[in-house]
Amino acid sequence: MSFETFADFIAMGGHGLYVWLSYAIALAVIAVNIVNPLVHKRQIFTEQARRLRREKQNP
Repeated sequence: MSFETFADFIAMGGHGLYVWLSYAIALAVIAVNIVNPLVHKRQIFTEQARRLRREKQNP
C-alpha cells in the first residue's frame, strides 16, 4: 500500500479513525498488562516488608 501524502496515510482512505483507535486501544491493553503485574508485585513486597517489621517488633 502506498499513500501520496502523510495526511492520506493518517486518513487511511476514510478509515483512519477506526484504524488508529484500534491501535491505541491495543497499545493501552498491552501497557496495562505490563504495568499492572509490576504494581501488584511492588505492593506485595511492601506488604511483606511491613509484616516482617511488625514481627520483629512484636516477637
